[in-house]
Amino acid sequence: MSDQQIPSRLVFRIPGVAILAALLLAVCATPIAFAAPWLPLLYVIPLAIVVWVIRVRTTANADGIVARRVVGSRTMPWDSLKGLRLTKRSGVRAVLADDTEVTLPCVRVRHLPALALVSGGRLDDPTETPVTEPEEKAEEPAVEAE
Repeated sequence: MSDQQIPSRLVFRIPGVAILAALLLAVCATPIAFAAPWLPLLYVIPLAIVVWVIRVRTTANADGIVARRVVGSRTMPWDSLKGLRLTKRSGVRAVLADDTEVTLPCVRVRHLPALALVSGGRLDDPTETPVTEPEEKAEEPAVEAE
């Protein structure tokens, strides 16, 4: 069995196939877009979807986590993280030392083992069972058979 290789960087993002949905929306909007002079503005919607798919992501490496939105990004070193909080919709938020929460785009609960792996032990893997030392059984007095 080979040793498990730890990736140097993980990127959580929206699948690129979603751009095809935006292009399909643009094609479907074409007959309507030329019905009135202001309707070509309908093409802004598929363009916004493409920008959203390309831009939004969370990157994790040995230095920390970068949460990138459509406008702006937030870099959080591992030392500044107090922990992670799970949302009702299986999303993940980073809780910083000052108790502010930052949503990690595209990171879901199922990604936590990979995130713990790339953190280099700074985050605990919630799927691992804790290793406990077995309790020593009290020695029972031997009963001699007659």
